[in-house]
Amino acid sequence: MITAWLMLALGNSREHAGNDGYDDQPSRHYSWDSTVQNHARVAVGDVIALWDRKELIGVSVIESIDTATTEKTLYSCPQCGKADIKRRLREKPEYRCGKCGNLFPDPREKTTTVTTYRSVHGERWMDGRGLLSGAELRALCDAPKSQLSMRPARWERLNQALLDAGGQARLVKDIAAATRLAAAGGHKESVTRVRIGQDAFRKELLQQHGEACAFTGPAPAVVLEAAHLYSYAETGEHHEYGGLLLRRDIHRLFDLGHVAVDTASETLDVAPILHCYPDYMQLQGRSLAVRLRPEHKVWLDAHWLAHRPGGDGPAPFGA
Repeated sequence: MITAWLMLALGNSREHAGNDGYDDQPSRHYSWDSTVQNHARVAVGDVIALWDRKELIGVSVIESIDTATTEKTLYSCPQCGKADIKRRLREKPEYRCGKCGNLFPDPREKTTTVTTYRSVHGERWMDGRGLLSGAELRALCDAPKSQLSMRPARWERLNQALLDAGGQARLVKDIAAATRLAAAGGHKESVTRVRIGQDAFRKELLQQHGEACAFTGPAPAVVLEAAHLYSYAETGEHHEYGGLLLRRDIHRLFDLGHVAVDTASETLDVAPILHCYPDYMQLQGRSLAVRLRPEHKVWLDAHWLAHRPGGDGPAPFGA
């Protein structure tokens, strides 16, 4: 499953005064440290969505994470010891505690050793200003009412929201790249990896679409396979509306990118390598045998961009 994070980037507009802030440049890198909740869960290949509480700043894919160790000064309320303090720009005393309401001129200071993290994500940066509001972004998080600066979000929801807002082409390209980055190290297990729930996944598709290949039409059930529209080998999860029934040979050709779907017209595109085979060549420009849902189109657009000019190059999806 693709992991997405909603991360707060306030720059000089930050009110919280519990520390000295971070050296962020949203379109290139984002910094945090081991005092931040979820600090160790973020990984290369994750989707990162930066916001300033009011709106989305931009979206990208983490290419690498630089780590180091340093000394950090933490500030807290001298009365209750909590770090929820804010600097008051026009009033005195200068600081106010958000927990106990104490007003004070100087916070308590404590120096501690922390691990620092900096994501590098400039290569696939997509500007998001004007696409999604703060309220819309909160609704996409696992816990919409969370106050954390780094919040896990549902990628499927975020992706669809951005598609609806008009950020389609570049965004889907980023996700195709993210799935490959996440699997860059490959699998090192020596045991056989079993697909849990595959039979149930196939039965559900048969109930939805009947005995028909989504690309070619009616076919006996024995030759129909449940094809994931994303790399199940990388995610290990069955996403709702993340698959279609495909004839066994068509399934293999789809995995290799030799057959793809133009979601704008809902027609098939056959790669030149198959043009010498009449049975497959006749599929060129053919309409699909099933009606696509928006969720199908998200995954099929990612597949298209990975296997057609303008994408990131051929890479089997391993459905």
